[in-house]
Amino acid sequence: MISELCIVAAAGVLSLALRSFHNQACFRIGTLGFIATSFLAGWLLGGSMVLGAVFASTWFLLPWLEILTRARRLRLPLHRQLEKCPPPPSSQFPDFSSLSDEMECLGFEYADDVDWCHDETRHFYRLFYNTEKRVSAAICLLEQNGFSFFYVTFTSRAVDGRVFMTWNYPFSYGMHLLPQTILNRVDEELSVEELALSHMGFLGNQTGLELIALDAEYLRIEIEKDLRTQLEHNIARGILVRDKDEMIRYSVRGMFFLWGQFLREFVKFS
Repeated sequence: MISELCIVAAAGVLSLALRSFHNQACFRIGTLGFIATSFLAGWLLGGSMVLGAVFASTWFLLPWLEILTRARRLRLPLHRQLEKCPPPPSSQFPDFSSLSDEMECLGFEYADDVDWCHDETRHFYRLFYNTEKRVSAAICLLEQNGFSFFYVTFTSRAVDGRVFMTWNYPFSYGMHLLPQTILNRVDEELSVEELALSHMGFLGNQTGLELIALDAEYLRIEIEKDLRTQLEHNIARGILVRDKDEMIRYSVRGMFFLWGQFLREFVKFS
């Protein structure tokens, strides 16, 4: 029994070590190693390959706990009107001031602070615009049921209707993006300057690209329009369904979509 325990422990430690490398291949191998460790625990310690398979499968079924307890009950407004608001305090968002300073140092002018709120969900945006490069940017803070995270976006709109967006959103996204949105997802650990450089390189790879010039004071309106269009798109795709009082919720199909996104995040395919 001691030798079997050592094998299982060694497999777990090796998997953890592989996931600590900033290398996607090692990270994925480490993820598969956790599944293998669970299988070995059931097989070598439990004495049954069937038990090992059950242990390994829990990694794929675990997201359903979150989906059935939180996502299934989630109700959010279909129309999300952005209102002017004060920025979050430093105790709530310690990096906010430094991120804003970095953005302005890169030539982005402050445009607005806006948010939308419903129950225990709040999505805050500090908006910026670079007139010369025709690029809008936002520092975003999402708060939901005591959990919060931030991300940064850079967006450029082409005259043909395409939207080019670079962001470091830290999770697999819970909805389909609009068909005309072309996404450049980057590492969440990159600095604002590195994100901006990535976005400009992303635009440089597009042939014959002509960007639209926007008025900074209308950025809020553009975001509201994008949010509404994206929600309507996901309703049409069957990911979301309308509920009473102009609310939306995840459909059964949407919950399976979330499960797939959880699995993508688990193995870091996105």
